[in-house]
Amino acid sequence: MTSSTTPGIARFNALAEPAATAALHEACASSAWGSKLLSRRPYATAEDLFAASDAAMAELTSDDLAEAMAGHPPIGRPKPGDPTSSREQRGMAGASGELKAEMLELNLAYQEKFGHVFLICATGRTGEQMRDAVKERIGNSPEQEREIVRAELGKINRIRLTRLLEEEETA
Repeated sequence: MTSSTTPGIARFNALAEPAATAALHEACASSAWGSKLLSRRPYATAEDLFAASDAAMAELTSDDLAEAMAGHPPIGRPKPGDPTSSREQRGMAGASGELKAEMLELNLAYQEKFGHVFLICATGRTGEQMRDAVKERIGNSPEQEREIVRAELGKINRIRLTRLLEEEETA
């Protein structure tokens, strides 16, 4: 990114607070994360927005993380009518019935152990890669998993913020 303001970041900075709040909520369901990003407007560059997102993510409490995770459907079961989760979980769309059934079982086992949905930045991953990740991560401690989830949410937020800025540029 250059140091000049891009049209997408300029449009984001100019959004009225309710519209900016709604746009940020689409990126991440944590109200604390959204509030922190709103409070730091205006942003000079997209990279400044990403840095603020990363900083806000690092500051989220366990309850804030739970709120953020509640906005994500289980892998292999995107929310009906939600193009974002369908697009992000595209790697499961063509998966075999066997792989989908295995993911359902793994998702349930993970949720039983950790008390929340298995969260991974699914963009660009195959169904097999996501299955292998949940198999690997189910052996983690809750503390290890919380930090992995925080990092995965950060990646997802960056992708969604990038898309938000690009969509604004074409609007």
